Amino acid sequence: MEDSPAFITVTASESTQHSCNDVSGKELQPRRQRRSHIPDKPNYSLNLWSIMKNCIGKELSKIPMPVNFNEPLSMLQRLTEDLEYHELLDKAARCDSSLEQMCLVAAFSVSSYSTTVHRTAKPFNPLLGETYELDRLEEFGYRSLCEQVSHHPPAAAHHVISQRGWTLWQEITIASKFRGKYLSIMPLGAIHLQFHASGNHYVWRKVTSTVHNIIVGKLWIDQSGDIEIVNHRTKETCQLKFSPYSYFSRDVPRKVTGVVADSGGQAHYILSGTWDEKMESAKIVQSSRGGSGSEGKQKMVYQTLSPKLLWKKYPLPENAENMYYFSALALTLNELEDGVATTDSRLRPDQRLMEDGRWDEANSEKQRLEEKQRAVRRRRESQGIKEYEGYQPLWFYQRRDSVTGETSFVYKGGYWEAKERQDWSLCPDIF
Repeated sequence: MEDSPAFITVTASESTQHSCNDVSGKELQPRRQRRSHIPDKPNYSLNLWSIMKNCIGKELSKIPMPVNFNEPLSMLQRLTEDLEYHELLDKAARCDSSLEQMCLVAAFSVSSYSTTVHRTAKPFNPLLGETYELDRLEEFGYRSLCEQVSHHPPAAAHHVISQRGWTLWQEITIASKFRGKYLSIMPLGAIHLQFHASGNHYVWRKVTSTVHNIIVGKLWIDQSGDIEIVNHRTKETCQLKFSPYSYFSRDVPRKVTGVVADSGGQAHYILSGTWDEKMESAKIVQSSRGGSGSEGKQKMVYQTLSPKLLWKKYPLPENAENMYYFSALALTLNELEDGVATTDSRLRPDQRLMEDGRWDEANSEKQRLEEKQRAVRRRRESQGIKEYEGYQPLWFYQRRDSVTGETSFVYKGGYWEAKERQDWSLCPDIF
């Protein structure tokens, strides 16, 4: 199989059904009524260039930014948005075929980008020790917890366990560079997904996001690069290619293509779609080498059955353009809930003021919180402790991963038990 998916497909008549690829709506309606709107975004004008011109080539996490560039969610809440299409993993957990399961895992990996197409504002950088929980056990069978485990570089650890047969965990460090006309955002770190029944263990990484027209024109976002998903139990792979937008290309914008192959490199499924709308899979019934492509590579010609819909984006809520283009899930993420940890992003005062449309107060509060964090760092340094050396997160610990060989933060347990007892005495005072 080639490094990048270069292929031509010919569709044959269909004779088989995917046992686990049928797309249906959400299986269970939420038992509690969640909010469906937030206050409209105020019409504040701000000269982006006056701030950004001093930032060229710098790491953006170290530059204080007013909330005017933000959306009223933290990076921990944005990371939790990866779960918007969790039902793809519920379906995948029921698959008998690991190759069909891989198709759904690939669709899930693409679905996390669908919320970004209009979301040009940045999330709040979490404070060290900040947490975010999303408890959807009753409605959808899963519980999610994020914690900010490092400040420089900013890194968040995330752990999700589902009663429907899967566990997902990741540690993401965001590296960002301003290049003048555009901003590159590079998420570093591996995403792990394990299915309980089969032990299939999938690992992949995110692609680069680029925010264009920083200086002049309307901001827009593109995703580009390759994702390789590996099932470490079976050695099956999926190669996904996110094509960068080109004004001169006749291709569909935001195009994603992929090939699912067995451990021997034999292709079994072709994946196609866009990262902002839908993904489909087509089972290969015959493959042969065709003529050379534009790059001089021999293209594979695949004969496939009719494509099957794997994933389709939910429509945005009414009035989304005035609510930061939030999805239905995003609108619920900052809703106040009883019993969460005292470090939870929902309790962050600058973010709450921003959501309420009180941006001047939010900016003052943001400065107060950042100064409070700096004071803690200075105090540690005055005690002879280097910056955050020896800092221990509350709910995660570092270990070397037996699959990737990398050191990363993983969940050590205890959070949901502390919530049950309502004992948050170990939580730092960060707000």
